[in-house]
Amino acid sequence: MSFYSDKRNHHTTLLGLAIGAAYALTIILTLEICVAIYQWADFATFNFVAAVAGVTGFIVFSDLRRYAVDNAALMVHRFSTIVKLWIGTFFVVVLALYLTKTGPEFSRVVMILWLVVTPFTLTLTSLGCRWWALRMYTAKGERRTAIFVGFSEDAQRLAESFQTSKILGITPVGFFDNRQGTQRVGSELPRLGSLMEAIDWIERNPVDVVFVGLVHARTSDIAPVVDALHDSVASVYFVPDSKLFGLGHMQYAEMAGTPVLVAYETPFIGITRLLKRFVDVIMSFLILLLLSPVLLAISIGVKLSSPGPVVFRQMRYGVGGQKIVVSKFRSMRNDPLPQTGEVRQATVGDARVTPFGRFLRKTSLDELPQFFNVLEGSMSIVGPRPHAVQHNELYRKQVKGYMLRHKVKPGITGWAQINGLRGETDTLDKMQRRIEYDLYYIRNWSLGLDFKIILRTVLVVFKDRNAY
Repeated sequence: MSFYSDKRNHHTTLLGLAIGAAYALTIILTLEICVAIYQWADFATFNFVAAVAGVTGFIVFSDLRRYAVDNAALMVHRFSTIVKLWIGTFFVVVLALYLTKTGPEFSRVVMILWLVVTPFTLTLTSLGCRWWALRMYTAKGERRTAIFVGFSEDAQRLAESFQTSKILGITPVGFFDNRQGTQRVGSELPRLGSLMEAIDWIERNPVDVVFVGLVHARTSDIAPVVDALHDSVASVYFVPDSKLFGLGHMQYAEMAGTPVLVAYETPFIGITRLLKRFVDVIMSFLILLLLSPVLLAISIGVKLSSPGPVVFRQMRYGVGGQKIVVSKFRSMRNDPLPQTGEVRQATVGDARVTPFGRFLRKTSLDELPQFFNVLEGSMSIVGPRPHAVQHNELYRKQVKGYMLRHKVKPGITGWAQINGLRGETDTLDKMQRRIEYDLYYIRNWSLGLDFKIILRTVLVVFKDRNAY
């Protein structure tokens, strides 16, 4: 039996696929228009480009498909977000042309025109999809009324979403809860009575959907209400609290036809793992190839800056908590570790850092050898930054959920780093914030998010002052 048996969910799934296809088709049609404008180009020669762009666009714009279905307020996506995702898509196309050695066959005028025009056509598509989806779910007979029996925090958030997102097609009427108070959601969502009063109310007031919260109320209080719903035509949903057992961010899934609550899981299973690995290998290979002169110049600079090896290797924790060896260009003098074996993070004005090493750390060029780690499979381009083993053992005891960051491969850059948490974590509060960002990335991963992080990393490198 499916966890979500209501036909509305099949509609929203199909809607999401249709919107994803609309973005991909927009990219292809824009290319065709650009070819038509430039009369000396033949669209037949662009078939390969169109195919790669269409598939990549559908995948990269997956976030926009989800938002389009779940939240009308996010339907009109920020133009900057569309630009970033489109640049990532265009990069994959150019990379494909480079690897297949077919680049010279394509008109540069068409490619540049396509690059510039597509963000605007994608924005028009976003507006069109919003209009279409709203019309579908706000049409007469499509909207449904709903009440909440047992008003948990998650139920309140759900009610807020219904009130702010017309595209969801549900209008909340009120809630029943044994707790007294003046709880309201949004503008007006009144308390209609206690749990037992819900039975009589439902009999006298037909309602389309009933959401039953499973936290504050006792089973003995909820059971009579659920039993009474058997004699109604209302759709019934149970809303378990995400803080069940003291855990936050619970997600809902289905395994072998059985509904389950997911507390901890990795997003990289099956095809998503292969997709992530494919992008890592292609991008890291290309970056190392293009930056090979830079790597050589840095190696010479490190060798001349102070005695010692060019590359510094340190033990870190990788995916699954397994130890890996991470490489960096040496930025400090080759001093022996203290007898305690303690690893001290670099700080402002750290005397151990060489002048050339300070430049490397400031620009993150010292991280370039980690692209070899990506090629060998121990790291990813984007993921939680790996910490020294000693730091892991210290903070795993102080920060709740710390080790969950090891459910994915560590990365050269990450969501925390582009949000101001790059460099030294000299306080427990900073480390807690970094872990929060890392866990957000794991829960919300998409290929589009990876491209966004990569693009923003380039900007952060030149503006950020937190690396020493």
